[in-house]
Amino acid sequence: MYTISKRRQLADKEFEFWVKAPRIAKKAQAGQFVILRIDRHGERVPLTIVDVDLTTGSIRLIFQVIGKSTAALSQLQDGEALQDLVGPLGKATEVQNYGTVLMVGGGVGIAALYPIVKAMKAAGNRVITVLGAKTADLVILETECRAVSDELFVMTDDGTAGTKGLVTDAMQQIFEKERIDHAWGIGPSIMMKFCTLTAEKYKVPIFVSLNPIMIDGTGMCGGCRVTVGNEVRFACVDGPEFLGSEVDWDEFIQRMGQYREEELGSYENYRKQVSTNG
Repeated sequence: MYTISKRRQLADKEFEFWVKAPRIAKKAQAGQFVILRIDRHGERVPLTIVDVDLTTGSIRLIFQVIGKSTAALSQLQDGEALQDLVGPLGKATEVQNYGTVLMVGGGVGIAALYPIVKAMKAAGNRVITVLGAKTADLVILETECRAVSDELFVMTDDGTAGTKGLVTDAMQQIFEKERIDHAWGIGPSIMMKFCTLTAEKYKVPIFVSLNPIMIDGTGMCGGCRVTVGNEVRFACVDGPEFLGSEVDWDEFIQRMGQYREEELGSYENYRKQVSTNG
């Protein structure tokens, strides 16, 4: 059993847990994740390892309520425990001193971006970070990201925080004035697609973190298959990070839409906004 040492609500449907898991905390690297179950009847839920505290042997998890399992997870309180917690899973981010890196996070995807931002800064990079969300209350981890970024920009759909617009608007402005050596974009599928298209326009390699349905986390079930570089890959063992330019985005978004209708709704809405903003 894995005890929740601290629970905090970050936004209307977003929650943060610190969970005691010393062996996972000791080995976790930026870009990796865990799969948890609330109880023996529970669905397996993959979550990024946002941070670790080696002193207490705890890992930090952030999630959004999107269905029955995450709704039940959000009801757990301090002192309660998870049935299972497996990890660290997935390939770690390749961290090195690239020079100047652009880090772009959207919505709850900021939780997955933060450990990479932190690692890139520790490796000596100049770090420029863009955080985006629909409204101000959905911009998470701004203080933490700002502390490990040389520059930070906030974009919101309604202009309630930072600048009104899309993260791709900020990306384009940054690319116009800065030489960017590598970029990362993590967030909703459609956001990552357009981040990729924007980076490609300026010939900047960009890595994305794919979040398909996962069950076992070992590549056995095939539920997380994605097409990358015209080959079938498994996000749980081959990723979750992939070069954005190699991802078959239309296939990925359509497949995600089979499980989450808002993926397709967000797809059309984002396309309209990009079209409107030029």
